[in-house]
Amino acid sequence: MADRSIDSLPLPLEVRAKLAELDLELSEGSDAKEFPRHVCEEARHNGIALLSKYPSELHAITDSTFVQLDTQSNHNGDITQKGYEKKRSKLLGAYLPQPPGVEPPLPQERRTPVTPSSSSRYHRRRSSGSRDERYRSDVHTEAVQAALAKHKERKMAVPMPSKRRSLVVQTSMDAYTPPDTSSGSEDEGSGPGDSQGTPSSSQGSLNMEHWISRAIHGSTTSSTNSTSSTQSGGSGAANALADVMTQTHIENHSAPPDITTYTTEHSIHVERPQGSTPRAVPKYGNAELMETGDGVPVSSRVSAKIQQLVNTLKRPKRPPLREFFVDDFEELLEVQQPDPNQPRPEGAQMLAIRGEQLGVVTNWPPSLEAALQRWGTISPKAPCLTTMDTNGKPLYILTYGKLWTRSMKVAYNILHKLGTKQEPMVRPGDRVALVFPNNDPAAFMVAFYGCLLAEVVPVPIEVPLTRKEIKQRFLRLNVSSAMGDLLALIIKMDAGSQQIGFLLGSCGVTVALTSDACHKGLPKSPTGEILQFKGWPRLLWFVTESKHLSKPPRDWFPHIKDANNDTAYIEYKTCKDGSVLGVTVTRIALLTHCQALTQACAYTEAETIVNVLDFKKDVGLWHGILTSVMNMMHVISIPYSLMKVNPLSWIQKVYTYKAKVACVKSRDMHWALVAHRDQRDINLTSLRMLIVADGANPWSISSCDAFLNVFQSKGLRPEVICPCASSPEALTVAIRRPTDDTNQPPGRGVLSMHGLSYGVIRVDSEEKLSVLTVQDVGLVMPGGVMCVVRPEGIPLLCRTDEIGELCVCSIAAGTSYYGLSGMTKNTFEMFPMMSSGAPISEYPFVRTGLLGFVGPGGMVFVVGKMDGLMVVSGRRHNADDIVATALAVEPMKFVYRGRIAVFSINVLHDERIVIIAEQRPDSTEEDSFQWMSRVLQAIDGIHQVGVYCLALVPANTLPKTPLGGIHLSETKQCFLEGSLHPCNVLMCPHTCVTNLPKPRQKQPEIGPASVMVGNLVSGKRIAQASGRDLGQIEDNDQGRKFMFLAEVLQWRAQTTPDHVLFTLLNSRGTIANSLTCLQLHKRAEKIAVMLMERGHLQDGDHVALVYPPGIDLIAAFYGCLYAGCVPITVRPPHPQNIATTLPTVKMIVEVSRSACIMTSQLVVKLLRSREAGAAVDVRTWPPVLDTDDLPKRRPAQIYKPSNPDTLAYLDFSVSTTGMLAGVKMSHAATSALCRSIKLQCELYPSREVAICLDPYCGLGFVLWCLCSVYSGHQSILIPPSELEINPSLWLLAVSQYKVRDTFCSYSVMELCTKGLGSQTESLKTRGLDLSRVRTCVVVAEERPRIALTQSFSKLFKDLNLNPRAVSTSFGCRVNLAICLQGTSGPDPTTVYVDMRALRHDRVRLVERGSPHSLPLMESGKILPGVRIIIANPETKGPLGDSHLGEIWVHSAHNASGYFTIYGDESLQSDHFNSRLSFGDTQTVWARTGYLGFLRRTDLTDANGERHDALYVVGALDEAMELRGMRYHPIDIETSVIRSHKSITECAVFTWTNLLVVVVELDGSEQEALDLVPLVTNVVLEEHYLIVGVVVVVDVGVIPINSRGEKQRMHLRDGFLADQLDPIYVAYNM
Repeated sequence: MADRSIDSLPLPLEVRAKLAELDLELSEGSDAKEFPRHVCEEARHNGIALLSKYPSELHAITDSTFVQLDTQSNHNGDITQKGYEKKRSKLLGAYLPQPPGVEPPLPQERRTPVTPSSSSRYHRRRSSGSRDERYRSDVHTEAVQAALAKHKERKMAVPMPSKRRSLVVQTSMDAYTPPDTSSGSEDEGSGPGDSQGTPSSSQGSLNMEHWISRAIHGSTTSSTNSTSSTQSGGSGAANALADVMTQTHIENHSAPPDITTYTTEHSIHVERPQGSTPRAVPKYGNAELMETGDGVPVSSRVSAKIQQLVNTLKRPKRPPLREFFVDDFEELLEVQQPDPNQPRPEGAQMLAIRGEQLGVVTNWPPSLEAALQRWGTISPKAPCLTTMDTNGKPLYILTYGKLWTRSMKVAYNILHKLGTKQEPMVRPGDRVALVFPNNDPAAFMVAFYGCLLAEVVPVPIEVPLTRKEIKQRFLRLNVSSAMGDLLALIIKMDAGSQQIGFLLGSCGVTVALTSDACHKGLPKSPTGEILQFKGWPRLLWFVTESKHLSKPPRDWFPHIKDANNDTAYIEYKTCKDGSVLGVTVTRIALLTHCQALTQACAYTEAETIVNVLDFKKDVGLWHGILTSVMNMMHVISIPYSLMKVNPLSWIQKVYTYKAKVACVKSRDMHWALVAHRDQRDINLTSLRMLIVADGANPWSISSCDAFLNVFQSKGLRPEVICPCASSPEALTVAIRRPTDDTNQPPGRGVLSMHGLSYGVIRVDSEEKLSVLTVQDVGLVMPGGVMCVVRPEGIPLLCRTDEIGELCVCSIAAGTSYYGLSGMTKNTFEMFPMMSSGAPISEYPFVRTGLLGFVGPGGMVFVVGKMDGLMVVSGRRHNADDIVATALAVEPMKFVYRGRIAVFSINVLHDERIVIIAEQRPDSTEEDSFQWMSRVLQAIDGIHQVGVYCLALVPANTLPKTPLGGIHLSETKQCFLEGSLHPCNVLMCPHTCVTNLPKPRQKQPEIGPASVMVGNLVSGKRIAQASGRDLGQIEDNDQGRKFMFLAEVLQWRAQTTPDHVLFTLLNSRGTIANSLTCLQLHKRAEKIAVMLMERGHLQDGDHVALVYPPGIDLIAAFYGCLYAGCVPITVRPPHPQNIATTLPTVKMIVEVSRSACIMTSQLVVKLLRSREAGAAVDVRTWPPVLDTDDLPKRRPAQIYKPSNPDTLAYLDFSVSTTGMLAGVKMSHAATSALCRSIKLQCELYPSREVAICLDPYCGLGFVLWCLCSVYSGHQSILIPPSELEINPSLWLLAVSQYKVRDTFCSYSVMELCTKGLGSQTESLKTRGLDLSRVRTCVVVAEERPRIALTQSFSKLFKDLNLNPRAVSTSFGCRVNLAICLQGTSGPDPTTVYVDMRALRHDRVRLVERGSPHSLPLMESGKILPGVRIIIANPETKGPLGDSHLGEIWVHSAHNASGYFTIYGDESLQSDHFNSRLSFGDTQTVWARTGYLGFLRRTDLTDANGERHDALYVVGALDEAMELRGMRYHPIDIETSVIRSHKSITECAVFTWTNLLVVVVELDGSEQEALDLVPLVTNVVLEEHYLIVGVVVVVDVGVIPINSRGEKQRMHLRDGFLADQLDPIYVAYNM
């Protein structure tokens, strides 16, 4: 039928001819094979592993067989049925009619046919890219593109981070370093041709309208565009939209946060395809640029950006889980439940696989030294090693004779020329380091065999930094050469070099053998001594060149013994965490391993082998240094430097020397592919074995296939390619044998990645995208036994369809980790167990660290490494697989030289995947976010796992291994320390973190129906307490007989006229001014006259007092009282910042309805200046009176209020939530407050009190202006602004005047702690002594800052400050002083509460140092006459003492109410006249607006009763309700500040239930992006919250008021109005 339809098509003759050729090729190919095509196809579809070499084993394979082996039957140009159909469809595609709207069907082929005809196409494709070819796979690339295509119809926009232009410029391509020519990548897929090709920038120039129109019409593009700050200064922004992972699996997501519905009128919705899971997929236009071309901030619609993020998170998450585990408390972290449909192993328990018997050959030497002696004496002129220079020419030929004599010379000198005859430095069995560069294998070989002959243990390591490399690195950092010489002394060495030093130290190494050139290049001190490297033991550097050595006596010969169990050498191994271990290999293991390799590889004498690998360790050492000598082979060593210049050099040497064997890595094969077109005279027919050292990497199969594709025409035979698997512990684990049977194809397995993530081998029959194709690495080594055990827990044998860790039992394996018996037992002495619990063997097995399985016929397959294993939510993922997927994302050339690091970090009880990639220097911001968002989609589609963090760093900046590969553990360490300096970061915690605690369900609180018995409610004591009863205190307070402060001042002026009340100090510590009782009285009288005569004021008029801190302010205050006016103290505008401070002054003057302003002449000039005129309308000021010019007369009479409840003064303050609130203080409340403070602090006329506070509001004003007049004590006034000039002023004054009581603010204490930290010794010599201080009280309206007070106490303990003296007070708007540490009574107590309980409004005390413990310090003692109760802020019911609630206060000195021109009576009565909903419903309470709790302590107060301590937790207005729990900003901020040394300050707030974290960066702007992951991590780990937005700003941006409190709401408003000029804004997905 098909043929008839083809006949009817108008096909050209050439097409018909090609079809005929295809039919012929198919018929010929099917006849040539052992199995018919339909059998192979049927086997593939049934998932049966089929190996043409083992037909007899096929009957034993059950239905649950775990691997699909591809019978690659087309090595010689034959074509499969599937290939035939694909080619046929391609030929006919242009001529077959297509139904309307139907695209041509995509071919189902998953693997590129291995045919020579595809080589040119292959070369064209790969030469333009630059990704790591270890992970190169057409099939995988197609799978990634298909996975991305799934996201086309359902895209969701995320706001792109905003960058300051300076940061964008710094990370432009001009700031990137050129590729490092001093070292290259050991593991990177890079080569000389990789710099070709630049990314297309055409996509980046699309404008916003184009992208929005595409979003409206449901664009099918899978590219991703994002907003970025333009590098050209802000003209014509290329604003675009970024894709996010809308295809994430919903069942893996936690319940969504409670997000307020918020929409914009420009929201765009994309229609969903029918049948898809319902998802909200809004699209938004992105925000505008952060600044214009001249740097002026403009509106960026931050709220629109956040709204995009909000809508991104509105996708429905999975339903709540049934089971949880308790994390030490009732906060429940969700446990990932097993998927009921997850695949489980079904096969039988596997058996151990035995390798072939190790044949005993008669002429095998008894030891490697004996072999060297034999060849050195029998065939001294036979070539042993040929080294190459960077031009590819032979540099030096080491013969076996020279190797033998020079090794003997080295052995003699090691034993006899180091130390003395009586005390030699090195004895047989000692360890010595071998430090040789990678371009000098001959010197290394001589030194290695010299150590073997001397019976000392060589420890080969990498060369530490040379002087040349140090200079290059400093030049890259733009450090001057002089500075470079200085810093070279403290240089941090190569990544991992310190750990190498620890290994040398633990091995007891004292001598390092090295070459002359290497010795000269090591960094030296000015005296010529080699520097002591950090972490290294002190070494004697011994040069092994013959000219530096003594000739051994003729009668001296080394003692050559048969191989025994002595240690032969120690090979270093770098672990996943960066630590370095030493694997010991015995002499018998060394010899047996060489014999096994000789047998497996069929080595014969005088064969030539080309070695591209590192000759100091692993496969390069085993083949190129050890086994080669045993068989008298000739090794051609290709240095890495030559490979960088000429990637084809190794192939040329194979051709030139007619080499039989070559040892390479996938990288070397890829480089040859890139450059092969330039070379015609190549023939590889001599090659019988191409050993692929990293064949254990599953992605090496693509390099092998591609290499065979291209070089088959050059004589390369398919059976020559021999991948091997190895590990430092087990040495060679398996190797594919060279064979003459050209009909035997290699084993292939096409495995389901979904199955692999559960550790099960399955063929993916449904999802064709998520597959991993692996090749066998041959058979078990001769003389060895292999089994596969479960990676975790008891080493049980795996089932036949289960992935596990390969374990080997063989003499030819390592024996221990040097000096680590515990780790040795776990790795080298492991006994696999059967399901019955019995061990399978009496001999121990060695863990290889490789994950895989054993297929039919004993073929070994490796799917990954234990070090690369990441277990996320119970599923396993391999880092190499993630790398392969990321590298397959277009544009592939985006990643610089394919350098990608993938690792996991532990955050919130689960592993989170982090991807770090180096981006090409010419990449734009837009390119970056297109690529990043597509990588997220691809990994989600292929691996069904979310990426926690994706970061891009500049090219060539990731930490390197000595051979130039990415140093993974160091990269991870830099990431966690915040020292990577990425140029782009994308965090996706919302999609990854699925185990957050269950959102809190509010429980019914205590209500009126509860049983109350006495002071108990619901079984708990009611949280209430009170200070001493004022009525019961007997004192000789003469001021009590006066009702008003003005009367007290008049009485003091009459009785003690010359008593000094106030002393003002200047910045030099000298007295600037002072006032006696009479002077203050007389001055107040004059001011009263001025108010009445010049101001024409009446009783009750309001007067704004705008004075700097000082005496004038006090006199003006009492002048107002004498005149019957109501004073309002206002901070004057700052002379250097009039534009921002003057409007606040104007606002207070207007809101307080002041009839006039009183101030000094200096401030008058400020108010009438040109700058003031630009800030406010100066014409609207009320009359301004200058008190520098006072009248001479006294008033006719001094005003006396008729009622003590009349208004005395107004106290205006801006709260931390940004609210300007003025409270009314009556005369009675003012007097009561002064009396309460007098009694608490025992203030008398003989006392002196030092006050370093702002005198404008709250307790600071009361102490500065009122208390001295009432109590008669002398106040030494120190304006806090003077401390900016002289930080020691306050403490020197306290010491000089022998003050016992002093008051300060947190900002003053912080200034002293930071400014005087290093000056305590000099202050002591100046006579500063704080031993007389009994109370140092910090005045604040917030939770005590315990860290600051403790630091202050510890710092000045050396100056005799008693730590018990430091305490805090607490006051608020409704009551200016509730708590104040007095002179009597117990010391302030500190308790530790569970922070997680606090989120549920419960108080649970824990021990100091407990997890999640929060220290809280008592806020001073409750003042006399003050009653406190803890109430529920919602129900207004009393709470028990185990609950957190609002602090309510009842006191004679409560404020009367708010003074407001709006007359908000409901707020007034709620805050100042509240009653409990049950219990004591008669008492009128004032609500403080602060959350806290009471705790009855074991201490006794002054009355002899048990002391009740009040602990303030935080402001109710600032507390954040997130996930049903109450969070206090200071707790999150404390955690964030601890997360990185460069974060100096932090503030958090919420917007639409998203947590926004603003951090101040004290460092380079390059560090800004380092902070984003650290901030996200610490908030998740410690507070179980996902940060929505991270904003990095400059120091000083977070607004702080005069009391040192953060103005978070001002900051929030500034952020939303885009007024912060942030360095970086990150929007977490």
